[in-house]
Amino acid sequence: MGFSVWQIAIVAIVVLVLFGRGRISEMMGDFGKGISSFKKGMSEDVDASSSKPSEPNGQIEGPTSDGVSASESKAADQKDAAN
Repeated sequence: MGFSVWQIAIVAIVVLVLFGRGRISEMMGDFGKGISSFKKGMSEDVDASSSKPSEPNGQIEGPTSDGVSASESKAADQKDAAN
């Protein structure tokens, strides 16, 4: 159950009448800018992930000998200092 050429032509004419040529070209321009921005963001994400070290400051996050991670311990210390 596919679309015939006539059905596609009728839909295209109705869309053209409803939105107008100027609005359609504006929407397609915005769509193209969005696609190029998405591609640029994806390439920046890949570049950034390959250049960054896996752990910030060379510190490994994980539980310490008392079973509490370093970030949780630091947050608790800051909370105590504020009180």
